[in-house]
Amino acid sequence: MAVSLDILYQDEWLAVLNKPANFLSVPGRGEDKLDSTLHRAALEFGEAHVVHRLDWATSGLILVAKTLECQRRMYALFRSRQVSKHYHALLQGHLLGQWGYVRKPLICDWPNRPRQKICRFHGKDALTKWQLMGYEGSYTRVALEPITGRSHQLRVHMQSLGHAIVGDEFYDPLTIEANPRLCLHAYSIEFHHPFTSALVKFVSPTPF
Repeated sequence: MAVSLDILYQDEWLAVLNKPANFLSVPGRGEDKLDSTLHRAALEFGEAHVVHRLDWATSGLILVAKTLECQRRMYALFRSRQVSKHYHALLQGHLLGQWGYVRKPLICDWPNRPRQKICRFHGKDALTKWQLMGYEGSYTRVALEPITGRSHQLRVHMQSLGHAIVGDEFYDPLTIEANPRLCLHAYSIEFHHPFTSALVKFVSPTPF
């Protein structure tokens, strides 16, 4: 799979990249899983460190740090929830209402990993805000804001409402043949720059 590195912004400390769907954020185990956004960034910049990740199937904005100090500062911003991220998604069916929150704790579904599941007793707190963007035929387009950052959070939370994200191989498997990609895109990210303190916001147009 030939995937170029789509650089939306870079300075001496960090870079903002646009990750395509069905491509790794970071290298996996084995030589065959080395190719990834982070690996290509390291080849491009000479040094690159992970700041956060997107699922293999999810497209959109991803940050990489060019120095370890930048990585440390960005980690601190994420831990203190000073990074605002918004996603766009297409959902199965018509989700009723204009906006709402989903607060359901998540845990890894170990026998079926990497799937996650809701677990009231042992799961970690997970909170998602959703906002209606409109209806498109039998689908609903929504903007999603993950207040917490659990693995597969948006995917499981939408499925729990009875409206799985279109094309989700784990949580909406019956529609895979009709939808070759997961309709989930990291649309925007906003934070105060870890070195200049300037408020910065980056947007990647949704490709579906």
